[in-house]
Amino acid sequence: MLKNLLLLIRPHQWIKNLFIFMPVFFGGALTDSAAVTDSIVAFFAYSFAASAIYCLNDIVDVEDDRRHTVKCRRPIASGAVSVAAAVMLMALMLTLSAATAVTLASRWQTLLGVIGVYLVLDIAYCLMLKRFAVVDVAVLATGFVLRIMAGSAATGILASHWLVLMTFLLTLLMGLAKRRDDVARFAATGIPPRHNTKRYNMAFISQAITVTAAVTLVCYIMYTLSPEVIAHTGCQYLYLTTVFVILGILRYMQLTSVDGKSGDPTHLLYHDRFLQTDIVLWLLTFLCIIYVK
Repeated sequence: MLKNLLLLIRPHQWIKNLFIFMPVFFGGALTDSAAVTDSIVAFFAYSFAASAIYCLNDIVDVEDDRRHTVKCRRPIASGAVSVAAAVMLMALMLTLSAATAVTLASRWQTLLGVIGVYLVLDIAYCLMLKRFAVVDVAVLATGFVLRIMAGSAATGILASHWLVLMTFLLTLLMGLAKRRDDVARFAATGIPPRHNTKRYNMAFISQAITVTAAVTLVCYIMYTLSPEVIAHTGCQYLYLTTVFVILGILRYMQLTSVDGKSGDPTHLLYHDRFLQTDIVLWLLTFLCIIYVK
C-alpha cells in the first residue's frame, strides 16, 4: 500500500522543482547559506503542492488512464488506491506544503502566494484547460516559470527576464514533444490518450517543436551576448556555452523523433547518459564563470 501511495504522489517528479534553485544559482548566491536554506524550504513546499496536484490529476483522469496502455498501471486506475484514499493523501500534501512554507523566517506569505497561483492554475488545468490543444502545453510551461518565481519569492532574489523566457520556451518544447507521444499512441491504437489529442497531428507537432527549438536557441544566444549579463558575470565568453544547449536540444529531439521516447521527459533525464553529461557540463561551466574569479 505504501508503495502505491508513493507512486501516487510521484516523488521522482520532484526533480522538476530544482528550477526553484535557479535564482540562487544564477544570482551568484550559491555561497549564501540563508538563501540556499530558503530555497530548500521552497523546494519541499512546492513539491508537496505538486504531489497534491498529481493526486487530483489521477482522480480526474482515472477513466482515461484505464484506457491508456501505460497509465493504466497508475495506482488509482489499477484499483490499488481508492479515490477516497487519494483525496485524503491530497489533503495531507496540501497541509504539508503550507506547514513547510510558513517555516520561512520571512517572505513565507509571498511563497504561499506563488504556490497558490500554481495550485489554482493546475486545478483549472486538471478540470478544464487540459482539454484545449496548445493551451495545455502553455499551462505546463507556465508551471515551470512559477517554480522560478517560488525560488525568487523565498529568497528575495529577482529572476531575470532571460531566465523566465528561456525556461518557458524550453519547457514548452518538452511539452510539445510529450504530446508527440500521445499522437503516436493514437495512431497506433485508434484511442486518443487525451481529450485534445485529435487536435494534434505529427505534422503540426514536428513544426511546432522545430520552431520552438529555434526560438529557444536564438533566445539563449541573445542572453549570452547581453551586455547586462556579461557585466553581471564578468565573462565575455558566455556564448561558448551555447554548444551544450544545442547538443542538449538536438539529443532531446533525437530521442523524441528517432527513438520515440518522448512520453516522459523526467524518465529521459534519469536514464539518458548523454543528456545527463551535457547538463552537468553546462552547469559546471556556469559554476566556474559565476563563482570562480
